Amino acid sequence: MRPRPTRPEGAASPVPDADAFRRALRDARRRTGVRLVFGGRVGGAGSLRLSEFLGTCTDSMNGLRVVAGKGLGGRVLAHRRPFSVNDYVPATAISHDYDSAVLREGIRSIVAAPVAAGGEVHGVLYAAVRDVLPLGDRTTGSLVDASRRLAGELAVRAEVNRRLRLLESATRPAAPDEPAPPAVEAVRDLHAELLGIAHEIEDTALRDRLRHACDRFLRTAADDRDRPDRDGPAEVPRLAPRELDVLAHIALGCTNAETARRLALGAETVKAYLRSATRKLGVHSRHEAVAAARRHGLLP
Repeated sequence: MRPRPTRPEGAASPVPDADAFRRALRDARRRTGVRLVFGGRVGGAGSLRLSEFLGTCTDSMNGLRVVAGKGLGGRVLAHRRPFSVNDYVPATAISHDYDSAVLREGIRSIVAAPVAAGGEVHGVLYAAVRDVLPLGDRTTGSLVDASRRLAGELAVRAEVNRRLRLLESATRPAAPDEPAPPAVEAVRDLHAELLGIAHEIEDTALRDRLRHACDRFLRTAADDRDRPDRDGPAEVPRLAPRELDVLAHIALGCTNAETARRLALGAETVKAYLRSATRKLGVHSRHEAVAAARRHGLLP
């Protein structure tokens, strides 16, 4: 197999969430056993833009825009379900608007599955071979599994981004003609929920970004808060991320059982984290621990 050429100057740049799509393609290749996989995300105009590839020999499909109803991918967009063709060249079930790009890559058998969530198609994943070789239900099912996992991750990312915008708006001083920032309790609830989401995210970069945003929010809130140690900052205890997660939920008034359910932990594990945090903060009760954490700028 010839090495894939580097992306030419002026070629389309990676789409948003490109790292998630690349990870999904690796997952699809592992699940299907097919070496040639590719895909892309649906843009604002409703067209699919192919942007991520594994196993290609040319750049013929790089940046290709696929519209609903055109070609195999367009059929997937229009019907929101997977489709395949056993031999691309004579296939009559699809239009052949993209033959030049597809045939230059040598593709013959191909299957495509939608990346769908919330009733919308956000992208399409493909698996293909260069022989007339029916890919079968097993390959289609494996590709669908990979696309569903990607759809779930994209949904989490969208929700995280929405909540990050809310969190960042809460840290921005309001102008005289702007409405007041969210109520303190609402901000605390948002902070605790973001920490809980961060723990569930497999994407290390996104998880770190979320935790850094929470930290930045806390620093901003601490700067605006009148604290006894403002003129002489005391040493801030170092709490583990999970200890902070537990304290953030305790601060909302959650019981240990509620905290365990929200964080997908055992009740005894929550108690252990709470005991450890209380000890590090040098206090003796859960309420004192919350107050001390806020005093040190560890909680909003």
